[in-house]
Amino acid sequence: MTSLLDPPPELGHDSLAPAGVQAVHIASLLTDYFWISALVFVLVMGAFVIALVRRGSADEPEKTEASPEALRPKRRAVAGATAVTAVMLVIMLVMSVVTGHALAAISKQDAIQIEVTGRKWWWQFEYADADPSKIITTSWEVHVPVGRPVELTLKSADVIHSFWVPSLDGKRDAIPGKRSTLVLRADRPGRYEGQCAEFCGTQHANMRFVIVAESQEAYDAWRMRALTPARAPADPLTQKGQDVFMKSRCQVCHTIAGTDARGAVGPPLTHVGSQKRLVQGTVPNDRGHLGGWIVDPNGIKPGVAMPANPLAPEDLQALLAYLGSLQ
Repeated sequence: MTSLLDPPPELGHDSLAPAGVQAVHIASLLTDYFWISALVFVLVMGAFVIALVRRGSADEPEKTEASPEALRPKRRAVAGATAVTAVMLVIMLVMSVVTGHALAAISKQDAIQIEVTGRKWWWQFEYADADPSKIITTSWEVHVPVGRPVELTLKSADVIHSFWVPSLDGKRDAIPGKRSTLVLRADRPGRYEGQCAEFCGTQHANMRFVIVAESQEAYDAWRMRALTPARAPADPLTQKGQDVFMKSRCQVCHTIAGTDARGAVGPPLTHVGSQKRLVQGTVPNDRGHLGGWIVDPNGIKPGVAMPANPLAPEDLQALLAYLGSLQ
C-alpha cells in the first residue's frame, strides 16, 4: 500500500520505455522505422553479395561490350529497386505525418500551464496562476499530476536550447525571441529525467531537470508546500546564516519567499534544503557539495555566471545551516 509520502519510482530517461501518450506514438514510429531500415539493409547486402558472387564466377567470361538485350535485365532490376525505394519512402513519410497529427491531437483541456525558460545552464519553470501570489517557480523538479496534460510555453533567455523528456515526448527548441509550445502527459507515476538536447555551451551536458509525475492528491500537497514561505530561522546559527545571506550578494540573484531576497538571476532557494541534488542535478545536496558550490562555483560547473563567494569559515557554516533548514 502506497501513501502520499512515498516517492515516485526513479525511471530515468529512456525513449524506448514510453510513459506518456506522445512517447508511445514516437516509440511506435521508431520501431516501424527500425524494421523497415533492417529490411532495406538485408536487401541491399543480399544484392551486394549476389553481385560479388557473379563477378567472381569463373564460368562467366568477361565482356567488353554488352548488347541491349544483355543490359535489359539489369535495367529492369535497377528500375524495380528504384520503385521499391520510392514506395518505402512514401510509406515512411505517411507514417511520420500520421504520428505528427497524433502528437498534435492530444487534448489541452484542464491543462496545467507552465512557462519554461532556458538559461545557461539551467531551466526555470513558472506555474501560471490567475492569482499572482500562487505562482510557483522552480528550477530542478517539475511536479505534474498523472493523466493530466501539461502545456509548456518554451522560450530562451540567451542561446538556443532544446527541451527533451525522452520517456514523455519528443524534443522542442527554446529559441531567443520566440515562443513555442509543447503538450505532454505522464500516464504513470515516476521521476522522469529530462535534459537540453541542443548544444548550448560548456555545461550543456549538465543542463538537466526532473519531471515528477504523481497522483493528483500528491501534486496538490506539493503545491501547498511550494507556496509556503521559507521557514524562519529557529536558532542563533540559522539566524546568523540568514543574516549572511541577506548581507551578501546572494540575495541579489536568488529568491527566498518570505524574505526580502527577490533576485531573479539564479534559481529560487525557498525550499532548497528539500532538494535531492544541486546545480541541475550535477552534485548531491549535502553540506560538502553545497559549501563547495558557494565558495567556488566554477570548480564544480566551469563557465557558470555565479561568482565565487570567499566567506569566512564561521559565516559559511552558518549559511549552510540556514540553507539546509529551508525544507
